[in-house]
Parts: sequence; structure tokens; C-alpha cells
Amino acid sequence: MITINERESGGVTVLDLGGNVIMGGGSERLGSELRRLAAEGKRRVIVNFEGVKYLDSSGVGELVSGSQALGKAGGSVRFLKLPPKVREVMTLASMLSLFEVYEDEDEALADFSAEGEQAGD
Repeated sequence: MITINERESGGVTVLDLGGNVIMGGGSERLGSELRRLAAEGKRRVIVNFEGVKYLDSSGVGELVSGSQALGKAGGSVRFLKLPPKVREVMTLASMLSLFEVYEDEDEALADFSAEGEQAGD
């Protein structure tokens, strides 16, 4: 089962995940959360994987789907603190080249700030 705790930090929505992001165990919920954020006008999202034990292909699919919804709404997503098993699955799925991945939350937040300055926010 997955846990998702939502919080705001500097105008960025952070989703702190815990548990397994797997079929029947919460992958659909994660995708739904990302699509909900897009629908609510949230444009800057960090997904923190620090508490995730495992991610399967359905989880990868939901991440792509949710990220695409954010992109279509003019937003973007960053990944934070990928555990080794999660990083391995994302590498096998060729996901790491599609997303910006950070080990430090402050760096991810700063990247959004820099992006906003370049866009004229």
C-alpha cells in the first residue's frame, strides 16, 4: 500500500511517498494525485520517493501519465531521493532521461525558482 502526504514548500507542491508504488497497491492513486494537481492548477510538483520500497511497471506508467497531465497544463514534475530499487526500475524503463532527479530538496526547489525567473514569473 502507498502513502501520499502532500505539502507546500515555496510555491511548490511536494508529494512525500511511502510504501510500494505497484499495481493494486497504489500506483493508480499516485497517477490520480498528479492528474488532480494538474486540474487544480498546480504547476510545480516534486515527487519525493525517499520512503518508497518498490516501484513496478504500473507505477512507472502512472508517473508518465500523471506527468503528461501536468505538462499539458503547463506544469512540470521533479523526482527526489530515488532509492536504489526505484532508480533501477526507472533506469530499465528509460525514465531517468525524461525527468530531472535530485537528491536534495533545496536544489529541486531552487531549480523551480530559477525556471520561474527565466519564464518571467
